[in-house]
Amino acid sequence: MSDHGHEHGPGGHAGHSHGVSADADRRWLGLALALITVFMAAEVVVGIIADSLALLSDAAHMLTDAASIVLALIAMRLAARPARGGFTYGLKRAEILSAQANGLTLLLLGAWLAYEAVWRLIQPPEVQGGLMLATALAGIVVNVAATWCISRANRTSLNVEGAYQHVLNDLFAFVGTAIAAAVVVMTDFERADPIATLVVVALMVKAAYGLLRDSGRIFLEAAPADVDPDALGDRLVARLGVVEVHDLHVWQITSGQAALSAHVLVEPGGDCHAVRRDLEDLLRHHYRITHTTLQVDHAPERVLQVTLPGDPDAVDDPAHCEAPHGPVHRGRPPRH
Repeated sequence: MSDHGHEHGPGGHAGHSHGVSADADRRWLGLALALITVFMAAEVVVGIIADSLALLSDAAHMLTDAASIVLALIAMRLAARPARGGFTYGLKRAEILSAQANGLTLLLLGAWLAYEAVWRLIQPPEVQGGLMLATALAGIVVNVAATWCISRANRTSLNVEGAYQHVLNDLFAFVGTAIAAAVVVMTDFERADPIATLVVVALMVKAAYGLLRDSGRIFLEAAPADVDPDALGDRLVARLGVVEVHDLHVWQITSGQAALSAHVLVEPGGDCHAVRRDLEDLLRHHYRITHTTLQVDHAPERVLQVTLPGDPDAVDDPAHCEAPHGPVHRGRPPRH
């Protein structure tokens, strides 16, 4: 007997991607984009007049902030499109592409700013500290408002989180610029400007690493960070009536939307439907995995010892997959 179970969350997918919340997310991101764009244009002019690398670097960072928000908005619209044709999951991973792009732009911008900062440490230019301080304080206000706007959106989405990290790091940059400007005004120590830039670069690299790591795990179809596949397999095989679980795969379609598939063997004569429902209930309530595909079959009379694929001591079993992937989890032997 074979039973293929498919379990989906409300509306066929998990997370808060339904219409009302998605529209609210777009409104918050749009408001943040407007704030950033207007201030960025003014900051470029002031940065050139003041000859401040920190201000110009902040403006460049704000440009990437604006680009990251535009990219996030585009990705949200693509991800909302229904699945069709060869894209059986739709374009949900457009949001992960956006997160990777945000991480890469943070790294590239950080590398450029680090180079410029080191050069200005060697040959510091004259900086107008007063103008720099006034602009930085105004930038803090604008970025606090923009950061708050994006924080109101769904940050469980890596796409939104990428835009949030861009703007949050820009807020840190303005705080650093304000401190550097105050130092310049009080002490005429002009190297404070590039030193503040280097501190912000370190924060940018940290944020970029987190975005690239998390989005990379999704692209490589790794299990969600909070799920141990081996422990999950052991827990599934410990359920009543389950003899073996193999070909267990856990991955993320997009951030906040995990999926699972597995081949499950139950005791000869056992109720495959009841076992499938029990396993789906466990996955839904304890792991928040609602997109599942379980192939459930009766186990043969003879059950082997625990082995891994390729183990020379393993014996072929016609009830198993021809080329199983990953470890085989076996529980209690079937009753005769």
